[in-house]
Amino acid sequence: MLNDIILICFICLAYGYWFNAQKAKEIALGAAKAHCLAMDVQMLDGYVALNGICLKRDKLRKMQLRRSFLFEFSSTGNERYNGTVLMLGRGVESIYMEPYRIE
Repeated sequence: MLNDIILICFICLAYGYWFNAQKAKEIALGAAKAHCLAMDVQMLDGYVALNGICLKRDKLRKMQLRRSFLFEFSSTGNERYNGTVLMLGRGVESIYMEPYRIE
């Protein structure tokens, strides 16, 4: 009986983490697409990939998950460059793009 309760709690926690991670990935993808559009470059492949995860305190000193997502973009259509979206909780902390060629 106790093992079943522990298993159900573990499954609920795993689902909650997965749901939160999918929402963060969706927000990161939207931010990367908007940033690429604003910088007049083409986002390639239309996805972001989780690169890292750690714990960090926000401005209110509350512990949050900090996720790093990678994406690829091109400025000329010939080269591929990498970009990174850093998220703290469900908010975008920063977006970094490698230096790229402008034509």
